[in-house]
Amino acid sequence: MKTLLFLLLSIAILCSCSSNNFEKNKILVKKVMDDQTESWNKGDLKGYMDGYWMSDSLRFLGKRGITKGWKKTLENYIKTYPDKKTMGILKFDDVTFEPLNEKQMFVVGRWTLEREKDTLSGYYSLIWKKFDSDWKIIFDHTN
Repeated sequence: MKTLLFLLLSIAILCSCSSNNFEKNKILVKKVMDDQTESWNKGDLKGYMDGYWMSDSLRFLGKRGITKGWKKTLENYIKTYPDKKTMGILKFDDVTFEPLNEKQMFVVGRWTLEREKDTLSGYYSLIWKKFDSDWKIIFDHTN
C-alpha cells in the first residue's frame, strides 16, 4: 500500500512540474511573439526576425514553397514588405500552444495584417525550440 501511495504521489508531482514548465515556457514564447509584433509594427524586420533561429536550418513554408535559412527568409520579407506602409499593423489571434517536449513547442494561430488600402489574414503553425534560455522559431508554415 505504501508503494502504491508513493507511486501515485510521484506521478502527481511529476505532472505538476511538467504543467508548471509548460506554463512558464508558454509565457516565454508568447513574450517573443509580442516582441516580434512590436518590431513588425515599428517597421523593423530585423527585430521581427530575432524570433527566428539564425541558422541555415531554419525552414519557412509559405504560398511560394519552402525557404531554407534565416538570411533567405529575411531577404524574402524585405522583398515582400519593403517599407512600413506595406508592412501595416500585425496582430496574432486565436493562438494555441502545445508542448512537444521540454524543449519544443507547437504554436498555431491566425495572423492579420491591417494596411491602409487592405487587410490580409491567414493562419500559421510554428515549431519553437528552446536554445539555452531563448525560444526561437525553427519551422514556420504561414498561409
